[in-house]
Amino acid sequence: MSEISKLEQNLVIKTIDNETVNISINNNEMLMAIVGQFDQNLKNLSKFTKTDVYFRGNSITCKGDKEKLSIFCDAIKFLINKYFLTNIIEKEDIVLSVKKNLEIEESNVKTFKQLIKTPKKSVIARSEKQSDYIKALKENDIVMSLGPAGTGKSFLAVSVAITLLMEKKIERVILSRPAVEAGEKLGFLPGDMKEKVDPYLRPLYDALYELFGADKIDKKIETGEIEIAPLAFMRGRTLKNCFAILDEAQNATETQIKMFLTRIGDNSKLVVNGDPSQVDLINKTHSGLIKSRNILKNLDEIKIIEFDHNDVVRHPLVSKIIRAYQNKSTDDKS
Repeated sequence: MSEISKLEQNLVIKTIDNETVNISINNNEMLMAIVGQFDQNLKNLSKFTKTDVYFRGNSITCKGDKEKLSIFCDAIKFLINKYFLTNIIEKEDIVLSVKKNLEIEESNVKTFKQLIKTPKKSVIARSEKQSDYIKALKENDIVMSLGPAGTGKSFLAVSVAITLLMEKKIERVILSRPAVEAGEKLGFLPGDMKEKVDPYLRPLYDALYELFGADKIDKKIETGEIEIAPLAFMRGRTLKNCFAILDEAQNATETQIKMFLTRIGDNSKLVVNGDPSQVDLINKTHSGLIKSRNILKNLDEIKIIEFDHNDVVRHPLVSKIIRAYQNKSTDDKS
């Protein structure tokens, strides 16, 4: 059954007048997922679309001007199609459903095609660039991604890496980042190596636990199938049968990124993620992320994905904040 016929079977939209539509969803489980606990999803949709929304029985009534009603109805269609694929509606889906640049019909073909199934949830691409990124992670041996926070750089890389580990296509996942705050002098910090580096890799841990569960991940860390290592400890190694992720690469020098990339061995994938706008180095000109991008951009074997504020899947205000700061930087240079 096509997505369109599924949509038609489960959704009825009636125009009551120029400022009111009534939406009926025939699948009760789907309806409850879209409405959300304590109607929270509908409340957020109402807030984001600046409409008045009322829910009763299996019926949702929406009041607002014509343009806002259209956005709301498109959002409901998007959420229904998302539910067909994953049987779940998440907070991020509400945000994505109302993004102005989203075309609902195209998202089923381009965006939803890139699906990652993990033990706890299914992960879908939430923008066309995310779809390109997932495809690159699966098909290319080396991938670089640049862009602001909230675009899914680390989350999607971890999703693909651990999925490959679970499928036994690789033997190990390595998580690394430059420990800038500790000046790479980790010996002065208390605890063993894992305890020293853990605070700097918290975003990656959050993704691991969310997708695969803490018990399963902790066990794989104990067995060495998931390895935590600072970037400085990559020197001299050859990485075979593994998926290695260098996070926060904007805080690595050009020499360090070159060192990391040249560790690649048989049946391995290397990913370099970073946000050029968040350099923590004392001398920001020492950041090697942009320099490495420019050096490697003509190599066909290396895929480079550049995200922007349109790919942010957090609260809609985050995208506006990022854009405002980007505009300020442009104004400062002019």
